[in-house]
Amino acid sequence: QVQLVESGGGSVQPRGSLRLSCAASRSIFGIIAVRWSRQAPGRQRELLAQIRGGGSTYYAVPVKGRFTISRGNAKNPVYLQMNSLQPEDTAVYYCNVDALGSGTSWGQGTQVTVSS
Repeated sequence: QVQLVESGGGSVQPRGSLRLSCAASRSIFGIIAVRWSRQAPGRQRELLAQIRGGGSTYYAVPVKGRFTISRGNAKNPVYLQMNSLQPEDTAVYYCNVDALGSGTSWGQGTQVTVSS
């Protein structure tokens, strides 16, 4: 089983930016898809962005045009650049990797707080 650790969260003012990283406990090969999701207090976890192995991307409507998901390497498989952050973006953010052999892996999350 692969462990994922998110980093880069924190507190930021509205219209600010953050870049989230996702580090794996070991190199991951045969990646099928990488994703970022978030969960705000009292709400269900929602998928924000995804890149599949062929390179196709998906963005949820609330973040399209503001967030950018990108692939990294086998130890740092995915990043999320977040621009124009708003208070409603406050949540715990999770990375998620699907890979041949290692299955689906999730991180423990990193808190992002947007407030003035």
